[in-house]
Amino acid sequence: MTPLVPVASGLSESTFALCLVLLVLAPLAIAGVALINTGLGRSRSAAQALLGSLVVVAVAVIVFALVGASLIGNLPGTPGGAGRIFQVAGKPWNWIGAGPFLLIGLGSAPLESQLALIFEFLAVALAALIPWGSGADRLKLTAGAAITAVLAAIAFPLIAHWTWTGGWLSQLGVNFSLGAGFLDPGGAASVHVLGGLSALAIAWIAGSRRGKFPKEGFSTAMPGHNAVYVLFGCLLALVGWLAFNLAGAILWIHAPLAMLPVTALNTILSASTAVAATFVVTRIRFGKPDASLCANGWLTGLVASSAAAATVTPIQSLLVGLVAGIATPLLVEVLELAVSVDDPSGALSVHAVGGLWGLIAAGIFTGQPGQFIAQLVGVAALLGLILPLVYLLFWVLNRWVPFRVDADGERIGMDLHELGGGAYPEFVIHRDDSYR
Repeated sequence: MTPLVPVASGLSESTFALCLVLLVLAPLAIAGVALINTGLGRSRSAAQALLGSLVVVAVAVIVFALVGASLIGNLPGTPGGAGRIFQVAGKPWNWIGAGPFLLIGLGSAPLESQLALIFEFLAVALAALIPWGSGADRLKLTAGAAITAVLAAIAFPLIAHWTWTGGWLSQLGVNFSLGAGFLDPGGAASVHVLGGLSALAIAWIAGSRRGKFPKEGFSTAMPGHNAVYVLFGCLLALVGWLAFNLAGAILWIHAPLAMLPVTALNTILSASTAVAATFVVTRIRFGKPDASLCANGWLTGLVASSAAAATVTPIQSLLVGLVAGIATPLLVEVLELAVSVDDPSGALSVHAVGGLWGLIAAGIFTGQPGQFIAQLVGVAALLGLILPLVYLLFWVLNRWVPFRVDADGERIGMDLHELGGGAYPEFVIHRDDSYR
């Protein structure tokens, strides 16, 4: 692979056009995740889940435009321009952006900055969908909107600035000779680990669905209601992931055009190897392959590729996907049976753990001196700083906007309780035994 050296780089007209087309395709990742979240939930909450996806995306982009974009620091200047810097031990530590509010100056900003901002708008929308899926069947629409506002205004701008726009993690190479600094071209940290850790915080605060854990050490199976939604969502997500990974490689590590075909191939290889590995694992453990777990394996491979696709070889991407695919079904089982975390969409194992593995793999396989240490520093920041921050913000928010629907609302379903009608009015949706 071509050595990765972050440099200030303008975009040629052809590269600008390619990047813009990629960003137009990137929302297919959002559509895919929304369908997967909906299909993995209960039938009596399907309409609320998909409407909630639209609400979450809308709130994310509005709040990010009003507040969050200024804290990333894209405008004015090229990515990595404005920021609030503290001097520690003689080294500059850029902790937060200092751009203008309300996108002032967007029209006169360099084209690269404008494209980077579009990437960030799509990234924050995708990040917000991840915890929404984990709160399925019990999280209120108002709570989902409030959680998204917090993510878009505070948590996402903070980690995105650290990793993408000149923050202290991206400067580890310049300040401490740790490779090229923390690498996250496709959003494994800023989107997926953030979303997965947010999902964990919601699972802790909102609690499990009624009847999920009737006795300590036992778990009631609550399979998703529509495997077709889930599997079709995986295919949509592939197109969006290709767009995110290629556009991120162009914008954040200034990859030359010659690197883009390999990046696309690595994305496909990682997902394909992951789903194949999950297929084999579930076939061995259960006697037959499990559709929803295979879908999660596919998605974990895509998540891991968000960090590694632009920095590894095709052979290495096979190993990245293999580890992701083997780990996914085992982690889902451990989290459910040993830790009693009710995560309908599998966000913790798919997005949090898959993203962390991708970040570590990028450090292992890149081959630059100090790169592995830089990636570990980023992982430590995510677990040691971002997770406590997100949990604290959500804990306080839950006092003002209660996350969980009342018991009667959960019993009749989120569709009827919050929308007044179901997604499938021609079918009779029976109550669960746990409510009788």
